[in-house]
Amino acid sequence: MAAWVHACLEPPMTLPTSLTILPLGVTVPVVPGQSLLEAALAAGVSLPRSCRNGTCRACRCQMRSGAVRYRIDWPGLSPDERDAGDILPCVALPGTDVGETGEAVNIVIEAPLAQRQPAPLPPPPST
Repeated sequence: MAAWVHACLEPPMTLPTSLTILPLGVTVPVVPGQSLLEAALAAGVSLPRSCRNGTCRACRCQMRSGAVRYRIDWPGLSPDERDAGDILPCVALPGTDVGETGEAVNIVIEAPLAQRQPAPLPPPPST
């Protein structure tokens, strides 16, 4: 069952952490201190976003498994939305209540509007 932790009071996770983004089926690494949105973008996956501070809700998606904690005390989700598994990847960090067995942690989210970003163009040849 998906879980969330209210505030980001603990140190960042040090266990290997990954994020799987459905329906793309892409799994990307999440480094300590990196939000789920930042991890996706760093791996070439674009998620809807706007404010990046948890207020606009443009990045809202469903967490299917795993746990998150937030960089801010109260992200823009109602208690009912949190209970339903909604998260805001722009301010969501991997939670600390999973992976206590020393195993790698995988967070699974469903973000129907996620897209793979095109690979960057190579630099022009020097003349």
